[in-house]
Amino acid sequence: MIKTNCPMENVNRTILDIKNNKLKKINAIWLETSGCAGEIISFLNTENPDIIYFLEKMVDLQFSNSLMAAEGQFAWDKFLATLDTEFILLVDGAIPIKDNGVYNVVANYNGKPITAMEATTLAGGKAKYVVAVGTCASYGGPTAARPNLSSGISVKDFLNREVIRVPGCPANPVWLAGTIAHIISFGKPELDSDGRPTLFYGDTIHNHCPRRSYFDKGQFAKKFGEKECMFKLGCRGPVTRTDCPLVRWNESDNWPIGSNTTCIGCAAPGFPDNMEPFVRY
Repeated sequence: MIKTNCPMENVNRTILDIKNNKLKKINAIWLETSGCAGEIISFLNTENPDIIYFLEKMVDLQFSNSLMAAEGQFAWDKFLATLDTEFILLVDGAIPIKDNGVYNVVANYNGKPITAMEATTLAGGKAKYVVAVGTCASYGGPTAARPNLSSGISVKDFLNREVIRVPGCPANPVWLAGTIAHIISFGKPELDSDGRPTLFYGDTIHNHCPRRSYFDKGQFAKKFGEKECMFKLGCRGPVTRTDCPLVRWNESDNWPIGSNTTCIGCAAPGFPDNMEPFVRY
């Protein structure tokens, strides 16, 4: 089963229906633009379901810069053919728009460079759902941080349509797998005013932090390694909405606070510029 904080009967039902072939697989395009490849690496670590189950049972991944076997024009032919089907568009990375997007070229087709701007426009206009994977795609993130030489912007700001935001630098694979599982089983998940699934972004890290009791008592760590609340060391948990304390990372073994470091707000709007300095004394 997928480890999320959504009602377990719904999650179990999704997986069971997929196994019993009651749910139709949907085509997907995963378009890597100006990110760092962190999102695809993070998602390759998805556990329940694992990446093999995801690819074999949940989606037909028709195009992926990193995962598909086809190369060059053969790969882009697959991209173009998928546009005439029902599909989910997953965009990983911000969209550079300066100088007509020449700062990010995702393919070369018939001797013509295809920019992220063009590819996202083509697929974004036809996709049944668009999912912004990670903070760069969701808000601009590090790609759009000062001085933003390529004029990178979020997928939502680039496309004139609804975009489901799954922020994180990188996004926890549970958040993306759970979002896609919900789409397959029930359609679009409930979104907050910012376009994020409330299943995973419905509350702040602060409200579920195991050090919250220290905050309530006014007991704060003065240096890393101390057990008290790290708010005064710069922790951004109070303004960051994810369920990191519940799902955690690395087979649910750990997360930043568990490693005695602060949350730097990587899933929040404005990261990294508005979250700096990451550490303060």
